[in-house]
Amino acid sequence: MEIQIQTIVSAPFAENSYLLWRRGSREAIVIDPGFEPDAIFDALAENELQLVAILNTHGHIDHIAGNAEMKLRYPDAPILIGTGDAIMLTDAVANLSEPFGMPVTSPPADRLLNEGDQIQFAGMEFKILDVPGHSPGHIVYVMKDAPWLLGGDVLFRGGIGRTDFPNGNMKQLLTGIRTKLWPLPGATIVYPGHGPVTTIGHEKRTNPFCGDNT
Repeated sequence: MEIQIQTIVSAPFAENSYLLWRRGSREAIVIDPGFEPDAIFDALAENELQLVAILNTHGHIDHIAGNAEMKLRYPDAPILIGTGDAIMLTDAVANLSEPFGMPVTSPPADRLLNEGDQIQFAGMEFKILDVPGHSPGHIVYVMKDAPWLLGGDVLFRGGIGRTDFPNGNMKQLLTGIRTKLWPLPGATIVYPGHGPVTTIGHEKRTNPFCGDNT
C-alpha cells in the first residue's frame, strides 16, 4: 500500500490516534491526537516526517488533547474540525475535560468542515461526511485513494459511539450510520477512535446496534 498508517493508542481512554503519510513523502497528517503527543512526535521522528495537518473527527477531550502540543511544535499545521464541534476545542466544559477533572483546551480551528467538503494534505485526499449523534458536529474522513474511513467515535467493531454525553443523540447517530456509511463499499476499512479496525461490510451484516438484522 502506497499510503502508510500508524496507530498510536493513548491512555487513559485507549484512544486511537492515527498518523498517515504517502510512501516516499516526508509529509504526514495526524488524526485525533490524544493524551500522548510525545508518542506521535516519536513516530514522526522515526519515519523522518513533517506534520502538515491536524484533523479532528470531533471535539471530545480524548481526541483533541494533543492538539496544543502538535500546534506548538508544528505551528504551520492547520487544525480542522467539523463546524458543529468547533466550540469544544476552546471550551473545557463542552469538550468534557472539565467534568472529568482534567481541564484541557486546544487552539481554535484554522478551518471548519462540513458535509461534502474535500480536503487534500500530504498528497492524500478526503471527503467529509457529517455523522452527528456522538457529538453535535462529528465528522468522518473518507479517503479517496484507499478504501479507508477515519471514523472517530461513530462506528466500532460490534458497537457504536456513546450518546449519553451532553448533546448526544442516538437517533441521529443511527440515521447517520445507515444513510452515510452503509452506502460505502463493504470492503471499506473503518479506523475507529477506540478498539480494533473493522469493515463497513462486517458491521452492516453483524453490528447489534445498527446492522441489517437489527
